[in-house]
Amino acid sequence: MIRQHVPARGALQALTVAFAFVALVALTPFARAMEIQRVVSPGGIEAWLVEEHSIPLIAVNFAFQGGSTQDPEGKAGVANMVSGLLDEGAGDLDSAAFQERLQDTSVKLSFSEGRDAFYGSLRTLTTNLSEGADLLKLAVNEPRFDAEPVERIRAQVLTSIRRNEKDPGNIAARVWFKTAFPSHPYGNPSKGTEESVKKITVDDLKTFRKDVFARDNLKIAVVGAIDAETVGKLVDEVFGDLPEKANLTEVPDVSPVTGARNVESMAIPQTVIRFGGAGLKRADKDFVPAYVMNHILGGGSFTSRLYEEVREKRGLAYSVYTYLAPMDHAGIFLGGTATRSGRADETLKLIRDEIRRMAEEGPTAEELEKAKKYLIGSYPLRFDSSDKIAEALVAIQQEDLGIDYIDKRNGLIEAVTLEDVKRAAKRVLAGGDLTISVVGQSSS
Repeated sequence: MIRQHVPARGALQALTVAFAFVALVALTPFARAMEIQRVVSPGGIEAWLVEEHSIPLIAVNFAFQGGSTQDPEGKAGVANMVSGLLDEGAGDLDSAAFQERLQDTSVKLSFSEGRDAFYGSLRTLTTNLSEGADLLKLAVNEPRFDAEPVERIRAQVLTSIRRNEKDPGNIAARVWFKTAFPSHPYGNPSKGTEESVKKITVDDLKTFRKDVFARDNLKIAVVGAIDAETVGKLVDEVFGDLPEKANLTEVPDVSPVTGARNVESMAIPQTVIRFGGAGLKRADKDFVPAYVMNHILGGGSFTSRLYEEVREKRGLAYSVYTYLAPMDHAGIFLGGTATRSGRADETLKLIRDEIRRMAEEGPTAEELEKAKKYLIGSYPLRFDSSDKIAEALVAIQQEDLGIDYIDKRNGLIEAVTLEDVKRAAKRVLAGGDLTISVVGQSSS
């Protein structure tokens, strides 16, 4: 659950101008080789820092390993509810008082859950860093989980779940994960179900925070007008009182079920399709070649083979895509499209044919060079704001790619050969039939 708090009008204008400006100036440090500092606080907490003093703004992103996979059995949705409640009262501030402090200080806090991690961020002007750190510390260490906000957030979550039950895309994705991971936490919806969310207690919320929020599974990135010494004090202030070690429930590695097909009938003009199978984990030596292969197959939205065959030649869909999802406990290859009713099977046959062709033949040399050129040239666009830089630095730490990964990444892409991509294509695409979920009207 991601929510952002709206600052008071004057402060909002200042913060908006600052965020707009940072998107421009942040390109400058990347162009001159962005310097990432490894900071270890006096208390022993590590953070990665990019100093950018052109504007008086600080972005802090962090992640605790262990997201919705840590939800208790039968209570899917706990991590999501925690993400919605951390800023709904903490310490001696009830919900209204906490929200008022956020608005008065122009501090933006946001929290969200993924399957493998729990995320948070702080955005503040440098003049309000002390207030921002105080509020973030309270949210992380002393959330209140008072009855009124708990029931209010629960009602919002239930409304969202009911709304999603009418959304074909959400249904197709939920069914796909449930089918692919029938006895694994990955098969549970992160936001939970109506039944599971109604069962969640305040003790469940407190236990999740106590078990997951710890220093040994914490990754932090800081970007903005702040030096290393101040970052050290900041992270000790906010995170120094957390337990040294998390108490995580062990999650087993798993391979997705392949070859299954589920059809959910729904009277809608378009039929929504999700498909996928086993992929590669991020640490696999063939992940980068597989990433390039996927760009050629379905990752490059207007240039991919699937887009050419499904959209351009036959007009079966507005979009069709594939991507690799390297999760902590499973590598996944996923894709999706939506097509006119009665054309789902024709569309799926085309997708299967292209996947089979890529698995058997791989790309051409020309396709590979074009893909590498695009992936290398577009990489700096991922760092066009301090927000994106902070998010990327946390992700790089989570994936254990090394503090020099941004400098090395384009070289890794450039070094990919045709043989590498063909090998990766066989590993990802020839391992078994796709698991497919269809929502709408299918002829079979």
